[in-house]
Amino acid sequence: MQSTGTGETHGLVSIVSLEGLMDIHQDDGSELQWNCPFVLPAWLKAWWSVFGQGIEPLIATVRQGETVIGAAPLAVRDEMIQFLGSPEVCDYFDCAVAPGRERFFFKALFAYLSAKGYRNLDLGPIRADSTVMKFFSENWNSGALEYHLKGNEVCVELDLPGSWDGFLDILDGKQRHELRRKLRRLQEAGSIRFRKVDGGAELPQAIEAFLNLFTMNRKDKAAFMTGQMASFFGTLAAALADEGLLRLFLLDVNDQPVASVFCFDHQGTRYLYNNGYDVAFEGISVGLMSKVLSIQAAIGEGLRAYSFLKGSEAYKYRLGGREAQLLKCVVTLH
Repeated sequence: MQSTGTGETHGLVSIVSLEGLMDIHQDDGSELQWNCPFVLPAWLKAWWSVFGQGIEPLIATVRQGETVIGAAPLAVRDEMIQFLGSPEVCDYFDCAVAPGRERFFFKALFAYLSAKGYRNLDLGPIRADSTVMKFFSENWNSGALEYHLKGNEVCVELDLPGSWDGFLDILDGKQRHELRRKLRRLQEAGSIRFRKVDGGAELPQAIEAFLNLFTMNRKDKAAFMTGQMASFFGTLAAALADEGLLRLFLLDVNDQPVASVFCFDHQGTRYLYNNGYDVAFEGISVGLMSKVLSIQAAIGEGLRAYSFLKGSEAYKYRLGGREAQLLKCVVTLH
């Protein structure tokens, strides 16, 4: 990987390092829209430091005049172009493009990739409202490429009202009653504390508590949390904390951590990235209640939306969530 900001330049396209991408992200004058949190440079840098061995990055930027109008954090895997990152830990991907420049950006990007001899692109998963899909649905009419879409999975998200009572009002009567009952039972269980850790000296201990709780409630989650994966979560938490994005919550009962939700905030949305809980406290629904309390905290902080991210678990819909489609997009360049 290059250590400098800009490497190869080909016409309108330049290949940059992760450090170069971070410089672009931190440019106050940039108009790029970083709508997808999983391609933020801090996220990609954390991923790369743990999983990047043997993968060839291809981080392309496109200029219009002297202005960078888009960035595509890509990688080469077995002659296939994919987004840098992996679907196991990145729920979806996208490019960062200045509004209204999508056609110019993608035409230049695809022309560059074609000139370099790349023919196959696997750009997924992406959201149906992604910048990639905006280009394909509105702007492209050419024989220079073919693309195929396949419905893959969904993520579930919730528009947040301005108050907790407003949130309860969007639930149906049965769910509202159940939620209030479970909150009462939690409060009756002892001394309850729901605390947020977003950095500082508390973070290493909080991450350790999260990792312990993550492996407690399901065998498949325990198998998922290998030593390498645990290293990634710790590295990611530190990186997000440095950017002011981390929101790691711990639910304590009688001063004992019994549930944790790993969240982060980006552009007015709270993202529920992962969670874990102690099955010994399953009777008072600490897993679900920790999520609910993170929603309540988001409302109190004035956030506009809450994303449960990928997966169609029933609880997400019971809490008022709606689906956003994720697509697999396969592109063949001619």
